[in-house]
Amino acid sequence: MDTLPTGTANSVRPAGGTGDPCVAYTVLDHGIARIRLSRPHRLNAVTERLVDDLLAALHRAADDDVRAVVLCGAGRAFCSGHDLKAEPAPADAAGTRARLDRIQDVTRLIRDAPFPVVAAVHGYALGAGCEFALSCDLVVAAEGTRFGFPEVGVGLSVTGGVSRLLTTTVGAIKAKELVLLGEHFDAREARRLGLVTRVSAPGRHETVATELASALAERPPFALALAKKLIDEGLDGTVEQALAREVSAAQITGHSGEHDRPREAFAQSPAPVQEGDR
Repeated sequence: MDTLPTGTANSVRPAGGTGDPCVAYTVLDHGIARIRLSRPHRLNAVTERLVDDLLAALHRAADDDVRAVVLCGAGRAFCSGHDLKAEPAPADAAGTRARLDRIQDVTRLIRDAPFPVVAAVHGYALGAGCEFALSCDLVVAAEGTRFGFPEVGVGLSVTGGVSRLLTTTVGAIKAKELVLLGEHFDAREARRLGLVTRVSAPGRHETVATELASALAERPPFALALAKKLIDEGLDGTVEQALAREVSAAQITGHSGEHDRPREAFAQSPAPVQEGDR
């Protein structure tokens, strides 16, 4: 694997948490944080503890005022879905709802974050792992990655906003095919469907994701955050609501001062050569 930027690595445990942390948090160069799922012995399968640690890491990234986040997985996979071998959670309605709300908070935090989150996936991105990737702003997948939504086949239901986010991306008929049949699909098919931004060579997914995060971190942060928010909120409302939000955002960015330097640089750059000038 290519050399990644150096930084300070820390395990993440929420306040009051016990046991080995399931997520590692590292501050890299250029204001980037790397959040790595760290249950490699179980292919980073999701447990309540992993969800708690992931949420703690996302909160920490916000507290650290980072410019971008790379979300990845240790070992042979990004995330193989819910850990069906883990001790089952209490079956009462209140406990079930609280547990589901908790895992959906991952999607909420990623979408609400003022910084972009780039997923770097490899091996398997199944079930909850596919949902984690789908909630991110950009996705880099290593060649050979297997995606899928197996929940229906094991008597469960999709969460993480998949019913909206997946349908908006691939259309209702394709979303039903992916969710109802639960068949795996590879990185190239995921890109063709619009679920993946880049397909990398095996072992380079984190490098490519970090390069994208670095490029994003160099962009004006306020304008970047507003652009992300506009697109995400555009999924949730009508075209008229989107038009109104865009006007508000344009007014805000117009007075932020972030565009002054790019505008001056553009004004001073040489004019493009036209065909008739040759």
